[in-house]
Amino acid sequence: MSPTDPFRVLFVCTGNICRSPMAEVVFRDLAEHQGLGSHIVSTSAGTSEWHVGERADVRTIEALERRGYDGSHHRAKPFTAASFTDNDLIVALDRTHERILRQWARDEDQEGKVTLLLAYDRAAESLDVPDPYYADTATFDSVLAMIETASRGLFRQLEPALRSNRGLRAQPRTTPSQYTSPQN
Repeated sequence: MSPTDPFRVLFVCTGNICRSPMAEVVFRDLAEHQGLGSHIVSTSAGTSEWHVGERADVRTIEALERRGYDGSHHRAKPFTAASFTDNDLIVALDRTHERILRQWARDEDQEGKVTLLLAYDRAAESLDVPDPYYADTATFDSVLAMIETASRGLFRQLEPALRSNRGLRAQPRTTPSQYTSPQN
């Protein structure tokens, strides 16, 4: 990756209609608000092909809207072998996804790209973002809040390297600093 190439982050859940689209949208918004929107590409995919081409679950879109995000343009896509090559970091939403992704990795470099989102939230009670698909509106909101917190932690880990590799100066923060670092 050259200093002019964007850093590519791929969020992965099962069907790519609930958790990973939330993470994709939240992380993209965070990068935009921190002045790094043109230096980070945030996308998402699913470990299954159940919903390929579909919009995010309507409850996902509504939860995002309630928090000021736009998830209306999302279309579900599957994780493919090329996803390892095309991305710098692959963020699993739960340990099942992490296990699947590590099994799909062809070598240590690909396996080393895989991480868990909630590893970037020290206060998280679990490393798994729960799947809200069979739950109520409140659960979608709760899952989104988890994703926001962990995304800020992940961004905090990436931001210094992104700024130094690209010769960028720190920008004033537009939101309160609520960052955490990953668990050991």
